[in-house]
Amino acid sequence: MGWAEHLEAGLQRLWWRPRPSLVAHSLRPLAWCFGALTALHRAGYAVGWRRAESAPVPVLVVGNLVAGGAGKTPTVMALVQALRQAGWTPGVISRGHGRRLDAVVEVRSDSPVETVGDEPLLIHLRTRAPVWVARQRIEAARALCAAHAEVDVLVADDGLQHLALARDVQVLVFDERGFGNGLLLPAGPLRQPLPQHVPVNTHVLYNAERPSALWPGALATRALAGAVPLQDWWQGKAATMPALLDLRGRALLAAAGMAAPERFFAMLRGLGLLITPLPLPDHFDYAELPWPADAADVLVTEKDAVKLRSGQVGRTRVWVVTLDFRLPEDFAAAVLHNLRLSHRP
Repeated sequence: MGWAEHLEAGLQRLWWRPRPSLVAHSLRPLAWCFGALTALHRAGYAVGWRRAESAPVPVLVVGNLVAGGAGKTPTVMALVQALRQAGWTPGVISRGHGRRLDAVVEVRSDSPVETVGDEPLLIHLRTRAPVWVARQRIEAARALCAAHAEVDVLVADDGLQHLALARDVQVLVFDERGFGNGLLLPAGPLRQPLPQHVPVNTHVLYNAERPSALWPGALATRALAGAVPLQDWWQGKAATMPALLDLRGRALLAAAGMAAPERFFAMLRGLGLLITPLPLPDHFDYAELPWPADAADVLVTEKDAVKLRSGQVGRTRVWVVTLDFRLPEDFAAAVLHNLRLSHRP
């Protein structure tokens, strides 16, 4: 991780939602400093002091402008599926947030989550695409392409601010927050200065019910796909909606270690489930179970499930609730068309 990403990660720990305007105002000097440093960092690439390195194959970056989850991981998985349907053979590269190693590592189905990160492991389990993680994404790109000669396109998860990696096409994901209060970290949620317009070769996707920013873009659709017992999920069995709906009338505890857990809770309530919400920090490690040992039924997301095994949950019935996330057909077609135009021989 470069100094810019270290700085951003530190400032994210100072930022929280919702932030009273008075607190945000008091943090503006830090935001101005962050803006000046990131502008200098970006200028280094713009004037040629630093050069972005190109991967062996075209790169499609998925990222966001604001701190916290906006829906990058489901977008990456949906794009992998769209690329396959269009005849591409995609691989995925990532930094692997929260992992304990800086080494270049291939993600396998049995990889420890602390070694590869929860989101890369989930992406691999769901897509079965080759996934490599590294502090420097270009190292992950080169290692993946060397190990998997069949891969002809890379999807970079959360790579928007990683300027050291050259990219051909970008997908910029927004959730309901849009630009937030328009301020940089830590006074606001912005991870970089706000561009005046949509960058070149960039497609905007809203993971929300309606556009949340002024930029034109497409609306993704999301719904719960169903539930499956934790042990069956690890065996690759699909979640079903009847299994989820059969939980109506039970006292359920719903746990979510993600940036916006209320979105998950609201979807469960929308199906008529009686839940007690248990919001957890993003990337919660589940070193200890956060619910009582006598809890009967617990619902978790797939991002939580990659850090849980059936042997550690005792008699609690843990249900993995999966997401049905879809890209508009015209959006996926536009991204793939742009990628073909930029394809390097």
